[in-house]
Amino acid sequence: MKAKIFVTRKIPKKGIDMLKKRFQVRVYPKDKVISRQELIKEVKWADGLLCLLTDKIDQKIISANPNLKVISNYAVGYNNIDVKFATKKKIPVTNTPGVLTDAVAEHTLSLMLAIAKRIPEADRFVRKKKYKGWEPMLLLGTELQGKTLGIIGLGRIGFKVAERVAKGLGMKVLYYDLRKNIKFEKKVGAKKASISTILKKADFVSLHVPLLPSTTHLIGKKELGLMKKSAYLINTSRGPVVDEKALYKVLKQSGIAGAALDVFEFEPKVVKGLDK
Repeated sequence: MKAKIFVTRKIPKKGIDMLKKRFQVRVYPKDKVISRQELIKEVKWADGLLCLLTDKIDQKIISANPNLKVISNYAVGYNNIDVKFATKKKIPVTNTPGVLTDAVAEHTLSLMLAIAKRIPEADRFVRKKKYKGWEPMLLLGTELQGKTLGIIGLGRIGFKVAERVAKGLGMKVLYYDLRKNIKFEKKVGAKKASISTILKKADFVSLHVPLLPSTTHLIGKKELGLMKKSAYLINTSRGPVVDEKALYKVLKQSGIAGAALDVFEFEPKVVKGLDK
């Protein structure tokens, strides 16, 4: 008899088909985050759980089935899972490191270009039929050539982002990481600096750190206050790395030029006003 796998949300058909070759698969049919009650019910049925970052897999969920054999996270990060408790129960927890490296690096670059060139703003402007003709100062953007990118967190993604902007856009690179990376420095001409130095000097600050107690609100009121008024913040790591309430206040006061967020602190909710 095939082992039973429960998938907490629809994922690409190719992935489901791969699972079905070896397992009995059940996929949550609704296009929303599964409720805890429904999740507990499905975990009781399953031998293995394939979950997403939006699913909180805590002790109660894990304990719902004493015969649960594996928990697989459809993500690089796994802060949504109580790994310590799962380990205690001898349940392996897996993730997908490396699978999104290029995709997230490209997405980070697209956010940088979009915010620097004011593309979303221009799109809204035209759709609202405000465009009356070319003006020399209308929606004037920022040139990236020669500007400084600050990378905070030099993992796989941070490395790829820096590589692309240095070679493709002619940007200077500063980076912060726990360890100095000589190979990286030589490859892209980067320089290691403290977080405070990066915040003070960079024209673009891109976050690429895991969510840990030490990185929660890594960027708050104090840190945002160090940034240049002309600087931009990009976050494609984890929402709670940035204090969104502090960010909103700084943006409202024009303390920095803008922010591009791929993740939010209180997902799926967004701090009031931040989506404007």
